[in-house]
Amino acid sequence: MKRQSGPFMTIIFACAAALAAMIAPLPESQAQGQPIRLVALGDSLSAGYGLPQEAAFPVALERALKAKGYRVEVANAGVSGDTSSGGLDRLDWSVPDGTHGVILELGANDMLRGLDPALTRKNIDTIVERLKARNIPVMLAGMYASRNLGPDYVQKFDSLYPDIAKKHDLVLYPFFLDGVAGERSLNLPDGLHPTAKGIEIIVARILPTVESFLARIAQR
Repeated sequence: MKRQSGPFMTIIFACAAALAAMIAPLPESQAQGQPIRLVALGDSLSAGYGLPQEAAFPVALERALKAKGYRVEVANAGVSGDTSSGGLDRLDWSVPDGTHGVILELGANDMLRGLDPALTRKNIDTIVERLKARNIPVMLAGMYASRNLGPDYVQKFDSLYPDIAKKHDLVLYPFFLDGVAGERSLNLPDGLHPTAKGIEIIVARILPTVESFLARIAQR
């Protein structure tokens, strides 16, 4: 075969270079074969209340991320019934050293108990600050208040998540139960906790935001 040269090869080399530039480099930990270690710090919504362990949110999320080629581990640090105060109290042992990022999902039980949103705001803000002090990035998964609590409570509660995300420049997923809340077929008989199918929908909807969070971690 006659060897190609001149303008033809120049075009080939230019295309190859352009293609290489389009491929994002792997995070250092990924390039070295080490998984990105995430912790889902939350309440029963993260813990997988009423579900088999393999159906819980952290396990389902890890499965979905691995299916997309990510080398990642998602630890389940959800405790059923936990409030933001409980999450703060157990923060240090729930998020071990070596954690690359935390998905913070707390506040639903504060709301269900009618606790002052100012307390929830303070607790979640303190959790974020303490994790930042340990150089651990946070993705904030928000919650909406039940509308029967009144407009004043709803405004104060709903706003705390975007406010904290803006203050600390966090990746924010506004409503953890998006697409599932109020859907009877996607919740257990208590109407509060997602079924396995509900968790799958949560994972599918939150996945792009988690990928943005992973991209931010990779840039550190």
